[in-house]
Amino acid sequence: MKDGFIRVAAATPEIEVADCEYNRKQVERMMREACERQASMIVFPELCMTGYTCGDLFLQDLLLKSCVDELNKLLEASRGLDLLSVIGMPLEVNGKLYNTALVFKDGQILGIVPKTFIPNYAEFYEARHFERGIKSPIRIKLLGQETWFGTQLLFECTSIPGFVVGGEICEDLWAPNPPSISHALAGATVMFNISASDETTGKDAYRKALVESQSARLICGYVYAGAGEGESTTDLVFPGHNLICENGTCMAESKKFDTGIVYADLDVARLNGERRRMTTFIQNEDKAYVRVAFENEVKTLELERYIDPRPFVPQEDQDRAKRCEQILSIQAMGLKKRLAHTHCQNAVVGISGGLDSTLALLVTVRAFDMLGLDRKQIMAVTMPCFGTTDRTYNNACQLVNELGAKLMEVNIREAVSLHFRDIDQDINNHDVTFENGQARERTQVLMDLANQCGGMVIGTGDLSELALGWATYNGDHMSMYGVNASVPKTLVRHLVRYYADTCTSENLKNVLLDILDTPVSPELIPPKEGEISQKTEDLVGPYELHDFFLYHMMRFACPPAKIYRLANMAFKDEYSPETILKWLKNFYHRFFTQQFKRSCVPDGPKVGSVALSPRGDWRMPSDASARLWKAELEKITIE
Repeated sequence: MKDGFIRVAAATPEIEVADCEYNRKQVERMMREACERQASMIVFPELCMTGYTCGDLFLQDLLLKSCVDELNKLLEASRGLDLLSVIGMPLEVNGKLYNTALVFKDGQILGIVPKTFIPNYAEFYEARHFERGIKSPIRIKLLGQETWFGTQLLFECTSIPGFVVGGEICEDLWAPNPPSISHALAGATVMFNISASDETTGKDAYRKALVESQSARLICGYVYAGAGEGESTTDLVFPGHNLICENGTCMAESKKFDTGIVYADLDVARLNGERRRMTTFIQNEDKAYVRVAFENEVKTLELERYIDPRPFVPQEDQDRAKRCEQILSIQAMGLKKRLAHTHCQNAVVGISGGLDSTLALLVTVRAFDMLGLDRKQIMAVTMPCFGTTDRTYNNACQLVNELGAKLMEVNIREAVSLHFRDIDQDINNHDVTFENGQARERTQVLMDLANQCGGMVIGTGDLSELALGWATYNGDHMSMYGVNASVPKTLVRHLVRYYADTCTSENLKNVLLDILDTPVSPELIPPKEGEISQKTEDLVGPYELHDFFLYHMMRFACPPAKIYRLANMAFKDEYSPETILKWLKNFYHRFFTQQFKRSCVPDGPKVGSVALSPRGDWRMPSDASARLWKAELEKITIE
């Protein structure tokens, strides 16, 4: 699939114990169904060709011969199918019986992976029948084909870069050193696990956590297919638990005790990007491994993958509340340390009645409470000028009073007007000088007030503004500590909402709710009929789009065309493709041209996986060319 995506499937057929013909027909039917769904890979359970619960029947020649005969028919049925398939079967090699995963495509046996760890405890007694798998691959003959046999096998797709498959079997994952670890370090990005894990109370949750955590540790996709309906219930019941995980996230999970197929679209390009970014993921070309090539057709499909339109904001209320509390604590702890280190007992915060300055004040109050300092030592300064409306002014004043900080008003209209006269700026010309002159005057006032009281100016600018450069250089761009520096705009809103929902004062809650309901604006242009005339999102675009672009560009290094594709999926009911492309072009233009502002931002705490500090997460030259990215954007056609 395009953009590094592959569709994979985990299947549990309904089987009959020891009836290889019946089982082969079920597998064949599911393979054809997966092909109709355009899957590139399908994984079946452990020993599904015979059934896992055959017991001592595994030692019967007739069963083993029937299994190989049915495999031959399955190989013939796979011809012409663009599907990498993995089935479980017993196989005799050099006089010993192995529990194996057989990998095949289009009639060809690509390789056979034997089980490494043979459980022989509790309800498991596999050592009675099976040998431990060999690591170093050897050449064997099966059904007239020469193929590889051993655990150190990787299956590499030549048509989809980064799609490299490694495999293990059931207990292998539960062992202290699963084979998948060495597979991943040798280059595998997608693991399969053919399993026959019986169900006991609570085991499903542990099994799921195990698969999720292994996919996270190895930065890989993990396709887990479990045995289910049809296995003998003499002593055990098998749930048919199928899981597909990617880097710690469960992408698909079957209903337990149901047979069928689950599908998910894995992003192998994203996995490779993550590995490239993490310098501690030390991948090596292990010469002991044999790489077997195969080819999948590159398809253009509609993704069957949920794309979160607001990746910075948890969807569930409980998770979101927990995240908000954690972020507020990180912000406050960062400021607390800086105040304590500098022996500073006063803070100065510019208050506009907008979201960012509100959050900065809330964080400052929390930091002062942690230090046991009087909130009156927080000087909250409102600086009305040409664009200030009654609504934002009143909200700013009421907010400060409700929080118990010291309110100070400095009307900067006269000072800015005088400055404009000094530089011969027409006060009726509402250009960039008109706007930035106000912003720099406000910063000068805050800095001078901080000098007067021996205080610290607390920055209010957020991550989204830094990304777009939506800040006046050496104006609101500057402070002595920026508490919001790594908080995206979409999350700022939820942090303020969380504070409103959890505060005990009804008056404070009401003013916070009204601030949340106020359009985002720098208020640098005079209002029209008392209402805000300058709305930020009308000028630079919706912040929810820009935050989406920023997340996928920074977190996963996605190119513009892929971000455009994902954004159309995430916002298909909210924004047209034309609108998305317009603001995506705007995002890249501003991101590249405004790096000089990010190169000298004040200190501030990192709160999430995306940050733009030049001392930490993002080191980019201010004069880098955006030509490559803009050229890709120009190639995008709207269908």
